[in-house]
Amino acid sequence: MAEAALHKISSNKAFEGELIKYKFKSAALGGLDAQFNLFLPPNVAQGKVPVLVYLAGLTCTEDNGAQKGAFLSVASGAGIALLFPDTSPRGAGVKGETDSWDFGVGAGFYLNATKPEYATHYNMLTHITLELPQVLESAGIPIDFKRQSIFGHSMGGHGALTLYLASKSKQYRSASAFAPIANPTKCPWGEKAFTGYLQGGIEEAKSQYDATELIAKAKDPVHILIDYVSCPFHNPRISSQA
Repeated sequence: MAEAALHKISSNKAFEGELIKYKFKSAALGGLDAQFNLFLPPNVAQGKVPVLVYLAGLTCTEDNGAQKGAFLSVASGAGIALLFPDTSPRGAGVKGETDSWDFGVGAGFYLNATKPEYATHYNMLTHITLELPQVLESAGIPIDFKRQSIFGHSMGGHGALTLYLASKSKQYRSASAFAPIANPTKCPWGEKAFTGYLQGGIEEAKSQYDATELIAKAKDPVHILIDYVSCPFHNPRISSQA
Protein backbone atom coordinates (compact mmCIF):
# COMPACT_ATOMS: atom_id res chain seq x y z
CA MET A 1 0.00 0.00 0.00
CA ALA A 2 1.42 3.38 -1.02
CA GLU A 3 2.65 5.72 1.67
CA ALA A 4 0.40 8.70 2.46
CA ALA A 5 1.41 12.04 3.91
CA LEU A 6 -0.04 12.87 7.31
CA HIS A 7 -1.48 16.34 7.87
CA LYS A 8 -1.87 17.56 11.44
CA ILE A 9 -5.27 19.18 12.00
CA SER A 10 -4.97 19.96 15.69
CA SER A 11 -2.91 19.22 18.78
CA ASN A 12 -3.83 19.56 22.45
CA LYS A 13 -1.94 18.85 25.64
CA ALA A 14 -3.72 16.25 27.76
CA PHE A 15 -2.60 14.53 30.99
CA GLU A 16 1.05 15.40 30.33
CA GLY A 17 0.78 13.82 26.87
CA GLU A 18 -0.55 15.05 23.55
CA LEU A 19 -3.81 14.39 21.68
CA ILE A 20 -3.36 14.94 17.94
CA LYS A 21 -5.88 14.84 15.11
CA TYR A 22 -4.52 13.84 11.70
CA LYS A 23 -5.88 13.35 8.22
CA PHE A 24 -4.50 11.70 5.09
CA LYS A 25 -5.61 10.40 1.70
CA SER A 26 -6.59 6.80 2.32
CA ALA A 27 -5.95 4.24 -0.40
CA ALA A 28 -7.93 1.65 1.54
CA LEU A 29 -10.94 3.98 1.53
CA GLY A 30 -10.75 4.69 -2.17
CA GLY A 31 -8.72 7.89 -2.03
CA LEU A 32 -10.98 9.67 0.45
CA ASP A 33 -9.68 11.79 3.28
CA ALA A 34 -9.49 9.79 6.51
CA GLN A 35 -9.22 11.37 9.95
CA PHE A 36 -8.11 9.83 13.22
CA ASN A 37 -7.00 10.88 16.69
CA LEU A 38 -3.80 9.75 18.35
CA PHE A 39 -2.89 10.18 22.00
CA LEU A 40 0.82 10.01 22.78
CA PRO A 41 1.83 9.59 26.45
CA PRO A 42 4.67 11.65 27.92
CA ASN A 43 7.14 8.74 27.92
CA VAL A 44 7.12 8.72 24.11
CA ALA A 45 10.09 11.08 24.44
CA GLN A 46 12.15 8.09 25.62
CA GLY A 47 11.28 5.77 22.73
CA LYS A 48 8.55 3.70 21.13
CA VAL A 49 5.44 2.99 23.16
CA PRO A 50 2.75 0.28 22.90
CA VAL A 51 -0.62 1.20 21.41
CA LEU A 52 -4.24 0.45 22.18
CA VAL A 53 -6.72 0.84 19.29
CA TYR A 54 -10.22 2.02 20.19
CA LEU A 55 -13.12 1.24 17.83
CA ALA A 56 -16.25 3.33 18.35
CA GLY A 57 -19.89 2.39 17.91
CA LEU A 58 -22.69 3.22 15.48
CA THR A 59 -23.00 6.89 14.41
CA CYS A 60 -19.68 7.77 16.07
CA THR A 61 -16.57 9.39 14.64
CA GLU A 62 -12.90 9.38 15.58
CA ASP A 63 -13.74 11.98 18.24
CA ASN A 64 -16.14 10.08 20.51
CA GLY A 65 -13.62 7.93 22.32
CA ALA A 66 -10.95 10.63 22.40
CA GLN A 67 -13.26 13.28 23.85
CA LYS A 68 -15.75 11.27 25.95
CA GLY A 69 -14.09 7.97 26.78
CA ALA A 70 -12.01 9.16 29.78
CA PHE A 71 -9.16 6.87 28.70
CA LEU A 72 -6.41 9.45 28.34
CA SER A 73 -5.38 9.83 31.98
CA VAL A 74 -5.04 6.07 32.46
CA ALA A 75 -3.14 5.66 29.20
CA SER A 76 -0.82 8.50 30.16
CA GLY A 77 0.01 6.88 33.48
CA ALA A 78 0.58 3.49 31.85
CA GLY A 79 2.67 4.89 29.02
CA ILE A 80 0.36 3.61 26.27
CA ALA A 81 -0.60 5.38 23.05
CA LEU A 82 -4.27 5.41 22.01
CA LEU A 83 -5.38 5.29 18.38
CA PHE A 84 -8.93 6.38 17.52
CA PRO A 85 -9.97 5.61 13.91
CA ASP A 86 -13.24 6.70 12.32
CA THR A 87 -16.17 4.28 12.01
CA SER A 88 -16.57 4.46 8.21
CA PRO A 89 -15.36 6.28 5.13
CA ARG A 90 -16.76 9.79 4.65
CA GLY A 91 -17.82 11.32 1.35
CA ALA A 92 -17.91 8.22 -0.84
CA GLY A 93 -21.20 9.29 -2.40
CA VAL A 94 -22.54 5.74 -2.63
CA LYS A 95 -26.29 5.70 -3.14
CA GLY A 96 -28.07 4.94 0.13
CA GLU A 97 -25.06 5.39 2.43
CA THR A 98 -26.69 8.24 4.37
CA ASP A 99 -30.27 6.91 4.38
CA SER A 100 -30.13 5.36 7.85
CA TRP A 101 -28.08 5.69 11.02
CA ASP A 102 -27.14 2.01 11.29
CA PHE A 103 -25.75 1.43 7.78
CA GLY A 104 -23.31 3.33 5.61
CA VAL A 105 -21.75 6.52 6.97
CA GLY A 106 -20.92 6.05 10.65
CA ALA A 107 -21.62 2.33 10.41
CA GLY A 108 -18.80 0.65 8.51
CA PHE A 109 -18.84 -2.46 10.74
CA TYR A 110 -15.06 -2.87 10.51
CA LEU A 111 -15.15 -5.12 7.45
CA ASN A 112 -14.01 -5.09 3.84
CA ALA A 113 -17.05 -4.80 1.59
CA THR A 114 -17.40 -7.16 -1.36
CA LYS A 115 -20.52 -5.75 -3.02
CA PRO A 116 -19.23 -3.68 -5.97
CA GLU A 117 -20.98 -0.45 -4.99
CA TYR A 118 -19.27 -0.46 -1.58
CA ALA A 119 -16.02 -2.34 -2.26
CA THR A 120 -14.02 0.71 -3.40
CA HIS A 121 -14.51 2.71 -0.22
CA TYR A 122 -15.86 0.54 2.61
CA ASN A 123 -12.68 -1.25 3.67
CA MET A 124 -12.35 -0.38 7.32
CA LEU A 125 -10.67 -3.71 8.14
CA THR A 126 -7.73 -2.93 5.85
CA HIS A 127 -7.71 0.72 6.92
CA ILE A 128 -7.34 -0.18 10.61
CA THR A 129 -5.18 -3.30 10.54
CA LEU A 130 -2.78 -2.41 7.71
CA GLU A 131 -3.04 1.16 6.50
CA LEU A 132 -2.98 3.12 9.76
CA PRO A 133 0.05 1.27 11.17
CA GLN A 134 1.91 1.75 7.87
CA VAL A 135 1.09 5.44 7.69
CA LEU A 136 2.15 6.06 11.28
CA GLU A 137 5.38 4.10 10.92
CA SER A 138 6.22 5.91 7.68
CA ALA A 139 5.71 9.23 9.45
CA GLY A 140 8.24 8.21 12.10
CA ILE A 141 5.78 8.36 14.98
CA PRO A 142 7.31 6.31 17.83
CA ILE A 143 4.73 3.57 18.26
CA ASP A 144 5.68 -0.08 18.69
CA PHE A 145 3.12 -1.98 16.63
CA LYS A 146 4.55 -5.27 17.88
CA ARG A 147 2.85 -4.34 21.16
CA GLN A 148 -0.71 -3.47 20.25
CA SER A 149 -4.13 -4.44 21.54
CA ILE A 150 -7.65 -3.46 20.57
CA PHE A 151 -10.90 -2.55 22.31
CA GLY A 152 -14.27 -1.06 21.48
CA HIS A 153 -17.92 -0.42 22.30
CA SER A 154 -21.08 -1.80 20.62
CA MET A 155 -20.28 -1.99 16.88
CA GLY A 156 -16.71 -1.21 17.92
CA GLY A 157 -16.78 -4.11 20.37
CA HIS A 158 -17.79 -6.31 17.45
CA GLY A 159 -14.88 -4.92 15.48
CA ALA A 160 -12.37 -5.42 18.29
CA LEU A 161 -13.40 -9.03 18.83
CA THR A 162 -13.46 -9.99 15.16
CA LEU A 163 -10.23 -8.24 14.19
CA TYR A 164 -8.54 -9.96 17.12
CA LEU A 165 -9.99 -13.42 16.53
CA ALA A 166 -9.67 -13.42 12.73
CA SER A 167 -6.06 -12.22 12.64
CA LYS A 168 -3.87 -14.98 11.27
CA SER A 169 -0.75 -13.05 12.32
CA LYS A 170 -2.03 -12.53 15.89
CA GLN A 171 -1.68 -8.81 15.33
CA TYR A 172 -3.27 -7.86 18.65
CA ARG A 173 -2.14 -9.16 22.03
CA SER A 174 -5.61 -8.83 23.55
CA ALA A 175 -9.13 -7.59 22.88
CA SER A 176 -11.67 -5.94 25.16
CA ALA A 177 -15.28 -5.11 24.39
CA PHE A 178 -18.04 -3.25 26.22
CA ALA A 179 -21.59 -4.23 25.23
CA PRO A 180 -20.40 -5.65 21.89
CA ILE A 181 -22.57 -6.87 19.05
CA ALA A 182 -21.23 -10.32 19.79
CA ASN A 183 -23.31 -12.47 17.41
CA PRO A 184 -24.10 -10.09 14.54
CA THR A 185 -25.19 -12.71 12.02
CA LYS A 186 -28.17 -13.34 14.30
CA CYS A 187 -29.29 -9.80 15.11
CA PRO A 188 -30.87 -7.03 13.01
CA TRP A 189 -27.86 -4.67 12.98
CA GLY A 190 -25.54 -7.35 11.68
CA GLU A 191 -28.03 -8.78 9.23
CA LYS A 192 -28.56 -5.33 7.71
CA ALA A 193 -24.83 -4.62 7.48
CA PHE A 194 -23.76 -7.97 6.08
CA THR A 195 -26.49 -8.21 3.46
CA GLY A 196 -25.71 -4.64 2.46
CA TYR A 197 -21.91 -4.81 2.28
CA LEU A 198 -21.15 -8.43 1.39
CA GLN A 199 -22.01 -10.28 -1.80
CA GLY A 200 -22.32 -13.49 0.18
CA GLY A 201 -24.38 -11.85 2.91
CA ILE A 202 -24.72 -13.68 6.22
CA GLU A 203 -22.88 -16.80 5.05
CA GLU A 204 -19.87 -14.76 3.96
CA ALA A 205 -19.87 -12.92 7.30
CA LYS A 206 -19.80 -16.02 9.49
CA SER A 207 -16.20 -16.95 8.70
CA GLN A 208 -14.67 -13.54 9.51
CA TYR A 209 -17.12 -11.07 11.02
CA ASP A 210 -19.00 -12.88 13.77
CA ALA A 211 -17.19 -13.24 17.11
CA THR A 212 -19.43 -16.08 18.26
CA GLU A 213 -18.63 -18.11 15.15
CA LEU A 214 -14.92 -17.28 15.39
CA ILE A 215 -14.50 -18.13 19.07
CA ALA A 216 -16.09 -21.52 18.46
CA LYS A 217 -13.26 -22.32 16.05
CA ALA A 218 -10.40 -20.91 18.14
CA LYS A 219 -7.74 -23.51 18.95
CA ASP A 220 -5.25 -21.36 20.85
CA PRO A 221 -5.78 -19.55 24.17
CA VAL A 222 -7.33 -16.11 23.76
CA HIS A 223 -6.95 -12.93 25.80
CA ILE A 224 -10.40 -11.35 25.74
CA LEU A 225 -12.43 -9.30 28.23
CA ILE A 226 -16.13 -8.68 27.55
CA ASP A 227 -18.21 -6.47 29.81
CA TYR A 228 -21.91 -5.73 29.59
CA VAL A 229 -24.47 -4.49 32.06
CA SER A 230 -27.32 -6.71 33.21
CA CYS A 231 -30.53 -4.71 33.52
CA PRO A 232 -34.27 -5.08 32.87
CA PHE A 233 -33.83 -3.50 29.43
CA HIS A 234 -32.86 -6.09 26.84
CA ASN A 235 -31.75 -5.06 23.38
CA PRO A 236 -32.05 -8.03 20.99
CA ARG A 237 -29.80 -6.25 18.52
CA ILE A 238 -26.77 -6.75 20.78
CA SER A 239 -27.15 -10.51 21.38
CA SER A 240 -24.75 -10.35 24.31
CA GLN A 241 -25.72 -13.80 25.56
CA ALA A 242 -24.52 -15.58 22.43
